[in-house]
Amino acid sequence: MADAGGKNLIPVIDMQDFPGESAKLIKACEEWGCFRIVNFEGLLPEALMVEMKAVMGSLLELPTEMKMRNGDVIAGSGYMAPSQINPLYEALGLYDMASTQSVDDFCSNLEATPHQRDIITRYAKAVHELIMDMGRKIGDGLGLGLGLRAFENWPCQFRINKYPFTPETIGSDGLRTHTDNGFLTVVQDDEHFGGLEVMRKSGEFVAIEPCPGALLVNFGDIATVWSNGRFYNVKHRVVCKQEGIRISIATFLLGPKEAMVEAPPELVTPENPRLFVPFRFEDFRKTRFYKHMNAGEALDLFRVES
Repeated sequence: MADAGGKNLIPVIDMQDFPGESAKLIKACEEWGCFRIVNFEGLLPEALMVEMKAVMGSLLELPTEMKMRNGDVIAGSGYMAPSQINPLYEALGLYDMASTQSVDDFCSNLEATPHQRDIITRYAKAVHELIMDMGRKIGDGLGLGLGLRAFENWPCQFRINKYPFTPETIGSDGLRTHTDNGFLTVVQDDEHFGGLEVMRKSGEFVAIEPCPGALLVNFGDIATVWSNGRFYNVKHRVVCKQEGIRISIATFLLGPKEAMVEAPPELVTPENPRLFVPFRFEDFRKTRFYKHMNAGEALDLFRVES
């Protein structure tokens, strides 16, 4: 059962209160693997978030043959139709929102209007800057210094999720329990419809209730590797709790395109030896995808042999 008090349990990080929030941020990364952020208006205005949701809602109403033009750049990065595994889930995707060409191709393939293209372009730029700022704050909180630039060339995948819930589907999974395969995810959740639940280390699910004006950040498998086991790759799911169309917008900071995924040397000590062998993100992603290891199990294949 999910804890209905999740809205008050999830740590809240004030983006305007650093370095004051640094210790709280790192604790949330380690204990929860997720947290809300507030007071980020300087990077991502709330009005732009509202406009973006409206634009994405209209694009998700396009005919299926049009949405299918949103093809994969890497497996699973483009349009996802409802499937036998996740019949209540549909999504559009964009492989790297930091790439102007990638954003342009996404808009062109869906025949976005000039207004829609403008909103998508501005949102992509704003969320990418927000994620880079979050990366610097995490680095500072771990004592890695303001000069940390480790995440600047990592692709940021973009996914717009739609869950058409009906009275008959209440209690069903909209999206099955999984971890994200990348480093971190920033989620603009639906401000009206709940359903997202995160799993504590105890195995208990906690409901993430709607919280307008806030964003949710959660950590994936790569964060566990990069932090040398300190950050929790939180399992999560979406459950149908009420009738209606639920839409969320998620941006995933994935992993380096060329460099190896490995913990910075500052996080590896005699007391805390390296837990995972260095590997390429694409190799890890393919392992997860083709072996159907979607809930963190793939990490065990990359652990240092004791």
